Amino acid sequence: MKTSGEIPIAYDDIGDGATALLGLPGWCAPRSAFRPMYAALGEAHRVLAVDWRGHGGSGATDADFGAEDLVADALAVIEAAGVSRVVPVATAHAGWLAIELRRRLGPAKVPGIVLIDWMVTGAPPGFLAGLAALQDPARWSGARAGLFERWTTGVASAEVHAFVEKMGEYGFAMWSRAAREIGAAFQAHPNPLAVLEGLSPACPTLHLYAQPDDPGFLAAQQDFAASHPWFRVEKVDARSHFPTIEAPGPVAAAIAAFVRGLP
Repeated sequence: MKTSGEIPIAYDDIGDGATALLGLPGWCAPRSAFRPMYAALGEAHRVLAVDWRGHGGSGATDADFGAEDLVADALAVIEAAGVSRVVPVATAHAGWLAIELRRRLGPAKVPGIVLIDWMVTGAPPGFLAGLAALQDPARWSGARAGLFERWTTGVASAEVHAFVEKMGEYGFAMWSRAAREIGAAFQAHPNPLAVLEGLSPACPTLHLYAQPDDPGFLAAQQDFAASHPWFRVEKVDARSHFPTIEAPGPVAAAIAAFVRGLP
């Protein structure tokens, strides 16, 4: 346990290795999203995973907070763990936090980034309207139910369903906060790939995803990768929004291969 400001921050720390992997869950999600991969990664890598303030095993707070505070939580864990090099492994919109860690700590400390199931080409139609609904006390519950349905329809993994049910334990305060912060990030920077493109020097980045099952989404990323050799994309053989839980073996193998290729 490490404090970020006055708030205790819980995190996992397993394995060993010169370069640590730092699991950053999405909003309203605990660090257990990364645990299915520990067996595959822990023998050859040091793996950290954080619970954000107000999430999982970390301390609760009555004060409002945002993305800047989550960056502080991640920095506190990096400091407490005493790692010299760290590769953020960011689920969904925690990708914004991974990019910020690279900006602040630089390429020597953050040699690369792994993104998991994120809207790297920009918000799809209707997404920002859905975020607005999550911030409306009269509509937020239905909007959240729609997300859960999209993430789990056709998914056989009981572990994924249990994880999404855990996400349902967070109420309006946290979901509306998440929607506010995610919406603000996309309004400031509509295209995450363009933000990554603006980093100097270029940041080696791997995107692993399962949703959406849209050939155009993959093709757009492959086209981007063709002219930006620091970017790689792999579609995981999974159905849900949570490939670290549904397909931990292939995801862990892809991450390990990516880390071995880092400078």
